[in-house]
Amino acid sequence: MYEAHLVLHGVAVKKHGTSAAVADLVGLPAERVGALLDAAVAGGRAALANDKYLLTPAGRMIVETQYSRYYSAPRADAGFSAAHERFEVVNNELKQVITDWQTMKVGGRQVANDHSDADYDEKVIDRLAGVHDKVEPILRAFAAVVPRFAYYLEKLEQALEKAEDGAHAWVSDATIDSYHTVWFELHEDILRVLGREREE
Repeated sequence: MYEAHLVLHGVAVKKHGTSAAVADLVGLPAERVGALLDAAVAGGRAALANDKYLLTPAGRMIVETQYSRYYSAPRADAGFSAAHERFEVVNNELKQVITDWQTMKVGGRQVANDHSDADYDEKVIDRLAGVHDKVEPILRAFAAVVPRFAYYLEKLEQALEKAEDGAHAWVSDATIDSYHTVWFELHEDILRVLGREREE
């Protein structure tokens, strides 16, 4: 039963994810995840479109009512809650870094960053690395309570390394597991585990 919940949770975090992506996120064998997703589609809890899965309204309701059952331990864990408080501080820093990656000031005006200024971009990526240094021990604290959170540390490290090597799409491109994409999913996962709402 927990595996079925975990797969629905993975779809909820991914929003529109392939079976392989969900399996990677939740740490279950690909074949098992595929079978559970097929059962979720057959039971009206998920839908399949263009090889990607999304939750139906019934699926969303089911998974959301299960969180308090499966995550009572981390919700009661002082270390997990403290890590979340520290994460939210670093999250604000990450937001500013991504804003500065996507825009820049020219003549006193904020304009879209066309990435023609290599020095500017490198400075922003250096700041991203600084954010990563801060979030790394926080993620280890999360993983000490919920082991699957180690997935996010690995994914963030991979994205940062690629960005530092010059593949700048890995900073914030929404079509790949860029740093910002993985971070957004991480934040969604934390909030779902804790039963919190995302602040707009």
